[in-house]
This record gives sequence, structure tokens and C-alpha cells, in this order.
Amino acid sequence: MNRATAASNDQAATVAQSAQSAQSAQSAQAAQAAEVAEVATISAPATVAELMALLADCHDAWDMPDRSGDPVDILDHDRQCAELLRRDFPADEELQVAGLVHDIGHVLVPGDDAGHGVHGRDAVRGLLGARVARLVELHVVAKRYLAATDSAHAAALSASSRRTLVAQGGPMTAAEIAAFESDPDFTAAITLRRADDAGKVVGLTVHALETWRPIVERVAAAADLAVAR
Repeated sequence: MNRATAASNDQAATVAQSAQSAQSAQSAQAAQAAEVAEVATISAPATVAELMALLADCHDAWDMPDRSGDPVDILDHDRQCAELLRRDFPADEELQVAGLVHDIGHVLVPGDDAGHGVHGRDAVRGLLGARVARLVELHVVAKRYLAATDSAHAAALSASSRRTLVAQGGPMTAAEIAAFESDPDFTAAITLRRADDAGKVVGLTVHALETWRPIVERVAAAADLAVAR
């Protein structure tokens, strides 16, 4: 076999190996998508009672199925986040409720960290209104923004957060940063994200979930009124 023929064969083998690797990656992605679709069995809450029950189910549920993510369960984390927002923004009940429900997407579709903001948005839009739903979605987007613009924030990310950041799209590009900064919900989304990052304290005492029911009911009633108009 001459050198030209050997080189040609080597090149063909490399191309075939690359194609096989790409096909394997596509098969793995398809399998993961099918697995996520299979577990997506929880319906969106239609009433405040159903939403409160869903939040109660977040006790001993975790953002990562293997518990490699946040050090507290979703219910504890969501209540801590909401408490921080109520303390700092007592007049903005929509923002507080967005903090309370922002991670329910993890329970609705377990294992889909990259999509949990969208799943949560879709689940609460009809009940809690457009602004709460959008803030739930944007808490993931805000993470990407802070990773790109706040070096201290980026350095403080846990190994799990750095891993999920990649799945969520990675730090924003310059164009994405400019677009997000012009968004009317930008400030509230960053505020929610900061509370999200802070609300992960193991053993912190917070108010019981049921104390939030009147606030959730007011936000839901306001959303109904807005639709009626």
C-alpha cells in the first residue's frame, strides 16, 4: 500500500469515527429528551389550592435528582427566596410570589434543569399572571447575565451551578447582555436571582408555607382582574 492510499484510508476512518460519535451523541440526546417527556406528568395548577399543594410536594424534592445541587430542598429554598424578597420589597407581592414558585419547574419536569424556568412559567401564567410567569422564566436568564457581568458571582458558583450554567446556555454574549438590560423586567429579574442565590441556607428558620396563602390569593385575584379588563 502506498503512502497516498494509506493517508486516504486514515482520513476515511477518521471521518467515519466522527460521524459515529455524532450519531451516538444525537442518540443520547434523543434518549434524554424521551426520558424527560416521560416524567412530565404533573399538570399545571389551576387554583391557588392546587398551587399550594404542589409547593407542599416540593418538600424533600431537589433541584438535582442526585442531590448534587442546592443544599436545601425546593420548598425550603423557595420559602427562603420569598422571605428575602418580602423583607427587601414588601410592596411587591408579585415579586415575592415569583420567588415562592420560581423552582417548581424542577418538580413538574424532574431532571430538566435547563428548561425548569420555562416549565415553571407555563405552569403559573394562567393563575398568577404574566409578570410572575415572566420572572419565573427570567431567573434562569438572569443567572447567565450575572455569570457574564459579575466576576464575584461567577467565581462563587458551585460546581453544580457551573455545570448547569453550561446546559442553560452559558454566560451571555455582549448582544444578549444589551438586549436583557433593555428588558422592562430586567431589574426585578436580577433581584429575584440575587435572592435565589442567597436562599440556600441549611437550617434557616422561615415562615410556614401556609402563611403565604393570602398573598398568593391576592396575586391570583389581581391576575384574574387584569384578564377581565
